[in-house]
Amino acid sequence: MRWEIEDTPSQQAFRQEMRDWLAGVLPEGWPEAVEAGDDAALERVKSGSGFNPFAWQATIGASPYAAPLWPKEYGGLSGEVWMQQAARSELVRYRLPTVSINILGVGLAGPTLIEHGTDRQKERYLRKILTGEEIWCQLFSEPGSGSDLASLATRAVRDGDQWVVNGQKVWTTIAQFASFGMLLARTDPGVAKHEGLTYFIIDMKSPGVEVRPLRQMTGSSEFNEVFFTDVHIPDDQRVGATGDGWRCARTTLMNERVTLAGVSLDPVSFTGGTRRDPWQSFLDQVPDRHDPLVRQRVAQLYIENEVKEITAFRASSARLRGQAPGPEGSVNKVFNAELNQRRSAFVVDANGMSATAWLPGDQAAAGRVQTFLRARANTIEGGTSEVLRNQMAERILGLPRDVDVDRGVAWAEVKRN
Repeated sequence: MRWEIEDTPSQQAFRQEMRDWLAGVLPEGWPEAVEAGDDAALERVKSGSGFNPFAWQATIGASPYAAPLWPKEYGGLSGEVWMQQAARSELVRYRLPTVSINILGVGLAGPTLIEHGTDRQKERYLRKILTGEEIWCQLFSEPGSGSDLASLATRAVRDGDQWVVNGQKVWTTIAQFASFGMLLARTDPGVAKHEGLTYFIIDMKSPGVEVRPLRQMTGSSEFNEVFFTDVHIPDDQRVGATGDGWRCARTTLMNERVTLAGVSLDPVSFTGGTRRDPWQSFLDQVPDRHDPLVRQRVAQLYIENEVKEITAFRASSARLRGQAPGPEGSVNKVFNAELNQRRSAFVVDANGMSATAWLPGDQAAAGRVQTFLRARANTIEGGTSEVLRNQMAERILGLPRDVDVDRGVAWAEVKRN
């Protein structure tokens, strides 16, 4: 079952407009293959056209369908929540990426700039975020400040109309490819930790920025250490008021959880094949579905997948009724991260020896293992499951807060390792 809000006439018209647009920009034969349900024909069209996600991002980013909720003047539609949901379902239908190659820019930086940025910043950055011309990264976590982000130590010191930054960040996704970063730095060590932070846009090619990739067990290097040595940032690259960085960062973090809650790891993502519905893609990786034990596991995972979809549906329904975003983002982020791990582990188990050794060129096997290994990060990135469970305990269940011995104490007076 697909958990979607039932289309009204205006929603049906929106879908038709988007389908008409897709028919005009997709390679010849692509829409016809989708309508016919012919995966083989679709793969031939895709291969013959030289389709690649970067070119596609430029195409959809120049349209209003990449971010329908964004203001019209910055590339969106100034639309309603249902437009985003409808646009994503049409992308799934046409086997197109539902996640931007610039996921941190579109999902995190863009919404933060829309809410807190200046008009000049919005005009300068937002459209190039949508088209993927400028990739963004997030410079928040530090070696001693992960779960307790507000304790971070990277310093930004005012020097005329510039800020001079020194410090280190870690676990920075795609920093080696990024043009710009969302930087949270300490500008006043004499006040409590949450009050002395300021949010900046930093040019990742600035003198003094050094990016060192971290090799993962997948063999890739998505994450990085980033070092700042006397890096100069103009004051007009500050987002929000000086000392108001925590409020801006919360906007980023809220959007990060919502963004990651909707990401389903798919072996196709690692092999370049034609994208399918995430659940169907999962089923395609499960052999021996006639086996009673396998069917039982599949049924359980189906139930869990439906729970995730229902939670997302409830969140969308609430927003359509004009309610403020609730705790569903954190709930779904935790649930989706752990579901990704359970699902990828089951696929590896179900495939037996082919999940540990395979012939060269077997992309399906390589994709299964890559998905399994990559899923280990899901419960860490975007807020660890442990920290998010604490937040849910406090904000949903009303349980007492954890003891915070640093509360109200000036950051400079707090003992750190």
